[in-house]
Amino acid sequence: MARPGEPGTARFAADRLIAAALKEATEADEKWAPKLRALKADDDLTVSDKDWVDASSDTKGVTEAGKKYLDSLPQPPKNGSTKDNAEWWKGLTAEEQTAWISMRPDSVGAIDGLPATVRDEANRTVLAEAHGVAQGEYDTWLKQHPEPSPRYQPYIDPYTGTIMKSISVETQEWKDWEESRKSAHKSLDGMDAIQNRFDATGTNGLPDAYLLGFSTEGDGRAIVANGNPDTADHTAVYVPGTTADLGSVDGNINRMVNVWHAADVKAAGQSVSTITWLGYDAPDSVVKDAPFEHYAYDGAPELRNFMDGLDVPHSGDAPAHTTVIAHSYGTNLVGAAAETGHLNADDVVLAGSPGVKVSGADEMDVPKGHVWNEEADGDAVPDLGRWGHGGDRFVIPSDPEFGANQLTTDTEGHSGYWNENSQSLMNQALVVVGKGDEVELKPPPDPWSHMR
Repeated sequence: MARPGEPGTARFAADRLIAAALKEATEADEKWAPKLRALKADDDLTVSDKDWVDASSDTKGVTEAGKKYLDSLPQPPKNGSTKDNAEWWKGLTAEEQTAWISMRPDSVGAIDGLPATVRDEANRTVLAEAHGVAQGEYDTWLKQHPEPSPRYQPYIDPYTGTIMKSISVETQEWKDWEESRKSAHKSLDGMDAIQNRFDATGTNGLPDAYLLGFSTEGDGRAIVANGNPDTADHTAVYVPGTTADLGSVDGNINRMVNVWHAADVKAAGQSVSTITWLGYDAPDSVVKDAPFEHYAYDGAPELRNFMDGLDVPHSGDAPAHTTVIAHSYGTNLVGAAAETGHLNADDVVLAGSPGVKVSGADEMDVPKGHVWNEEADGDAVPDLGRWGHGGDRFVIPSDPEFGANQLTTDTEGHSGYWNENSQSLMNQALVVVGKGDEVELKPPPDPWSHMR
């Protein structure tokens, strides 16, 4: 069966919707039939961005015409728990499930507690339609903003004023245009990164990818899993920090690809799923936004709901061993989630943390001894951030009094914690597969060092 974004998918989705709704729609109102038939895709087996835009428009037409039909179906619980959501889905017939996915993929893909395969199918449809719209908008922008010419000009020596004919530099006009072009293409960059992850399945043993959340609203949202969390023995959920958005999701997806590879080696045959969770509005600027805590508290309920939703459709004999990994401002959000409710995790790994709002590992809502921290040499964020996001007396996870396990970190700076073949990455992987007793810890500080 073709998946959304693959040849034949638009036609398949359209035909499936017809099969699910045509009979009842026709009985209710003969005027629906022409709209439903309009959903038939071309038979050329080529599904372009324009096809997806057309499919989206057609589906909206059907949804408007068939609102009575959709309203007649059992509705998702309002403010229900993830268990309520799961029971609603299980209570639908196969035909009703098909109707919901076909007509409201954006709603279905966002419901925590539904199976990963269901959310993936719905969100891939939303992604394909969004890519078509974004590509059209970008093409229009290019027509309205043609590339300036010339791109290059001779270099002028600032000291002598001499024109260096053998050296060319880009004009300021072209630089300004290129900056605007990149901004116009940014959402497409993020969507292309997700598609690239889909295409990488099977490379070096990488498992199937699942799109568990997607939206282009605001800075965008994307939740991408390596491996099916519904069947995994070990699941890790990564929360990125400041400047994370849809346009730059590529790097955060790759970090969890690296964790998956490292954890898979240590899993002793058990299955692993690693998830990039960009499910909140992260601060856009280190200086202007990151000092504020409302991004963390606003995003905390979304993270808790997602974590709760992982348990419900899990098919194993026992719940998966679950780890939350967070970076930078993401650690602040995880702390806020633990402070204000149940985090539903077995382990927490913090990297480059500027503080987690609470003052000790015992407040992170995981079993004692299961909070792990990494602080690399040259990472200035922890000490700078403690004054805004630390706990009582500005304590942060890197401080001994916080009580976290301090992992050996052989990377440098604020962004290297997921470098391939690093001890920093391997320590995270060991925690992810439940082998925390095998990690390499930093030696405790010498209390007499100041006397020497």
